[in-house]
Amino acid sequence: MPKSASAKIELGKKIPDFTATTTDGGTWRLRETKGSKVVLFFYPKDMTSGCTVEAQQFRDLHSAFRKANTIVIGVSRDSCASHQKFK
Repeated sequence: MPKSASAKIELGKKIPDFTATTTDGGTWRLRETKGSKVVLFFYPKDMTSGCTVEAQQFRDLHSAFRKANTIVIGVSRDSCASHQKFK
């Protein structure tokens, strides 16, 4: 899916494959998660109070998601440098 594309995503439905840049500048592909459930959470900006609380809640539940064979991916438009500081 091109960067400029947008599509409606329905809860519980399969979505088209896409790639994204990771915090370390690598490439992540949805298709590489085949066999796992994926939670994509979108947030507007790194280092803001609401986004930090949301990300910390996902972090705190990491082991529960892992036991449920679920991968959690946070997505925002901030730079990789900003994401590195936000980790």
